Amino acid sequence: MMKKLLISTGNQDKIIEIRDKYQDLDYEIISPNKLGLNLDVEETGSTLEENALLKARAGAEVSNLLTLADDTGLEVDALDGRPGIYSARFAGAEATYEDNNQKLLKLLKNYSEEERTACFVTVVAVVDPVSGREETVRGICCGRIISEFRGDNGFGYDPIFYLPEKGKTFAELSTEEKNRISHRANALKKMKKILDNWN
Repeated sequence: MMKKLLISTGNQDKIIEIRDKYQDLDYEIISPNKLGLNLDVEETGSTLEENALLKARAGAEVSNLLTLADDTGLEVDALDGRPGIYSARFAGAEATYEDNNQKLLKLLKNYSEEERTACFVTVVAVVDPVSGREETVRGICCGRIISEFRGDNGFGYDPIFYLPEKGKTFAELSTEEKNRISHRANALKKMKKILDNWN
């Protein structure tokens, strides 16, 4: 029988990305909606690891299913690693992607392009409610923040996160290309190996 893996997020973009990455794994990917769950977990951790585990534990507890969650932060060197764990709510609790981008650009307006280096970091956590086993992995993708919005794909900071080796922002990459090289892709790839041998 195919094992079930709950993705503890309300973000449909993430669920689509994870389904795509794990389509050849012997797991049925379950979204909270399918179980009628609203997994809006307060992210009170002080690190990406802590927040990813908080979300995974919450999903595992209410569903009794093996549960995966992630937490992602954009770490900008000139801002001492901010917005970091506050990336999703950088401009406030109800902030849109656009609000967050505008706040970031405002803070970086006096920095040259060379000084705007940044890394996206994703931590993926998996929690097994039956055995109590917990695993976390980290994926990183580095680039820099540009001051113009470019591209229509992706979400979050993707339109201003520029990859010099590609000559494009994340939002200018196709979904397939982004899913091969992104921070989340790197972390999901590491977790895939662990899930493949999960007992």
